[in-house]
Amino acid sequence: MSNVKVKICGLVREQDVMVAAEAGADVLGFIFARSPRRLEPAQAARLTERVRGGIIRVGLFMDQDADEVQAILDAVELDLLQFHGSEPNAYCRSFGRPFIKAISMRAGDPGELAAAYPDAQGIVLDSHEPGGAGGTGQTFDWRRPVRVEQPVWLAGGLNPDNVAEAVQRFSPYAVDVSSGVEDSPGVKNHTLIRTFIDHARR
Repeated sequence: MSNVKVKICGLVREQDVMVAAEAGADVLGFIFARSPRRLEPAQAARLTERVRGGIIRVGLFMDQDADEVQAILDAVELDLLQFHGSEPNAYCRSFGRPFIKAISMRAGDPGELAAAYPDAQGIVLDSHEPGGAGGTGQTFDWRRPVRVEQPVWLAGGLNPDNVAEAVQRFSPYAVDVSSGVEDSPGVKNHTLIRTFIDHARR
């Protein structure tokens, strides 16, 4: 049985948050960048307040003004930050919170890109176009070699049908899903959430 961590991202509805938590998700992701799943701070605060007991609450940002990010951190209970744009390491660490950094597998060598973020708690390997926010439902070429020093959070096109293979192939620290457990952007399918978590940990 795999001990991989599972992150359910792009949560916007309370019922989806509660199902993900009850199903055993380790990490819940809330998006503040431009996206169909973007939350206003007050909305996110209501959702994150419902989650306790060791579940990690992640806020996703992308190339946003530092004052905007700080205002969200002041209003919303978040345990971990995820930066999805071209933010440098110094910017990412300036908020005094643990952070993970997404890099696009289409942008170049993942090891070289990840090396620019020595303070990151992990590197999210995603399939998004550089400058995109993810949630595309597309995988990257899993045959590409990946040599990254930090813990790997695997994203990009994961779903209940392919997550077990992804875990076997990459042995990641965590798997990260959004569109792969949705009926439409932001509307999670509760059966798919439960199945994804079950298959990830086979």
